[in-house]
Amino acid sequence: MKQKIRIHLADDHQVLIDGLTNLLQTVNNFEVVGSSLDGTTVYDDVILDKADILILDISMPKKDGIETLKEFSQKQFPCKVIILSSYDDLKLIKEVMKLGARGYLTKKCAGENIIEAIEAVYQDQEYFCDAVREKIFNRFTHNNPKLNRDLYVMNPVLSAREIEITILISLEYSSKEISEELFISMNTVETHRKNIMKKLQIKSTIGLVKYALKNNLINS
Repeated sequence: MKQKIRIHLADDHQVLIDGLTNLLQTVNNFEVVGSSLDGTTVYDDVILDKADILILDISMPKKDGIETLKEFSQKQFPCKVIILSSYDDLKLIKEVMKLGARGYLTKKCAGENIIEAIEAVYQDQEYFCDAVREKIFNRFTHNNPKLNRDLYVMNPVLSAREIEITILISLEYSSKEISEELFISMNTVETHRKNIMKKLQIKSTIGLVKYALKNNLINS
């Protein structure tokens, strides 16, 4: 039997909590173990519920999601946090990811993406909903005029995220610079780098550059 993923919901709107609870309870291995309406109680509530995943509204009353994230980070509690927000501002997204959030969903796309997000984050991946990912993608392509936007998403071997990282490595970005460009952690960058090398059977950055050029991922 699959181990249940224990989920805590933190939002100041009971209607939203009820709606998400009803949705998540349709998934066999999900269990909504509790909820918080007030930002000051979130940390203690999550500990009490022994939650694996916290869905956290950034705009909680009395204590916002930023402060709650800082508390989780400082106390090194192992619960994984997915931010739920009405905002898709890239500066805000970058800030919460740096503070340790593992995913970011706008409330508009939460219904469509939240199940996928929880499954991904529980497996130690980082997740952005479709709307946020599109904003990051547009910023990424705007900042990197050498890449071939039309072709790189059609690659049969690498995922879209792996291709983005391959492109940035080929453009001589460091792991730190890649993490900042794509709003992901350095550990995630390094994991992707290893997976890319393994998939492509490439042993060096020069090999990656050759692959990117050969497959039209970047323009010479």
